[in-house]
Amino acid sequence: MFLKKKIDEFTNSYLKVANGLKTKINEADKILIGSGSGLSTAAGMNYDRDRFDKYFWDFKDKFGIQDMYSGGFYTYPNPETKWAFWSRNIWINRYMPAPKSTYSKLLNLVKDKDYFVITTNVDHQFQAAHFDKKRLFYTQGDYGLFQKKRDSKHTYDNYELVRAMIESQGFKIGPNNELIFNKDDIQIKIDSRLAEKAEDYVLNLRIDEDFVEDEGWHRAAERFNDFAEEAEKNKTLYLELGVGMNTPVIIKYPFWQWTLNNPQAEFVTVDAKTIMYPKEIEDRSLGIKGDIDQILKYAK
Repeated sequence: MFLKKKIDEFTNSYLKVANGLKTKINEADKILIGSGSGLSTAAGMNYDRDRFDKYFWDFKDKFGIQDMYSGGFYTYPNPETKWAFWSRNIWINRYMPAPKSTYSKLLNLVKDKDYFVITTNVDHQFQAAHFDKKRLFYTQGDYGLFQKKRDSKHTYDNYELVRAMIESQGFKIGPNNELIFNKDDIQIKIDSRLAEKAEDYVLNLRIDEDFVEDEGWHRAAERFNDFAEEAEKNKTLYLELGVGMNTPVIIKYPFWQWTLNNPQAEFVTVDAKTIMYPKEIEDRSLGIKGDIDQILKYAK
C-alpha cells in the first residue's frame, strides 16, 4: 500500500511539471531549444559507472582510468592503444543508439512546431533521433568528424576509419551499430596501420583556436542566426535542457537576454541539478528540476 502511494506521488509530481512544459510548448509560435550535456546524461549517455565498465573494463584494469572523460587526457604508451580508447569513445557516444529514447520524446513534443536547436553536445543525438538536420546547430563540433592536424579548412567523416579501428580490437558491430563482444576476444590496441592513418587527425572539437569551422558549420550558424532574429519578434519559447555553467555565453546568457528583450517570450529550464534564471524574467520563466527523460515522457 505504501509503495503504491510512493509511486503515485512520484508520477503525479512529474505529471504536474510535464503539463506545465507541454502548455508552454503548445502556446508558443516559435521554440528555440538549447541543450547541454544534461540532456544526453538523461538519455543514459553517462561517461562513467556501468557504461564505462562495460566498454572500457580493460583500460580501467590496466591504466586505472575511471571514466571516459579523464581517459581522454591519459598519456597512452603508443598510438595503437590511444586510438583503441578513442575509437571506442567515439563509437559508443556517436554511432551507437542512446540507451534511452529521450531525444525521440523531445522530437515528438516539438515536431509540429517551428523549432530550432542549438547544442554544445558533440554526440549527434538530435540527428540520430531524426530531428531535421537543417534545424540543428552543433556549436562545439561533432564526434563524427575529424580534422587534420595541420589543416584549418576542412573536416572529414570518420565513420569508416573508426569502424575499422573498432573491428581491429575484436568487436563485432550489430545491425543498430551496437558492439557485440566477448571480453576474452578483445585486445587493447588497434592495428598499427590504422593507428598510423589515424595519427594524421584530431577530433573536430572546440578545445582550442585550431577548431575547424567548416562550410557546414557556417551554414548551420547562419540558419540559427536567422531563426534567432525572427524569434525576437514572435511569441517564442526559449527551452533550455540540461545546460550547466561550463559555457553559459553560448546558450544560457543569450536565452535570458532574448527573453528579457521580448515581452512575448517565455523561458523554461529543465535540469536534474540546478535551476536558475534572473529575477528580471521571473514572471515569464518556469524552472523544472528533475529527470529530463521522465519529464519529457509525461509531457507527451
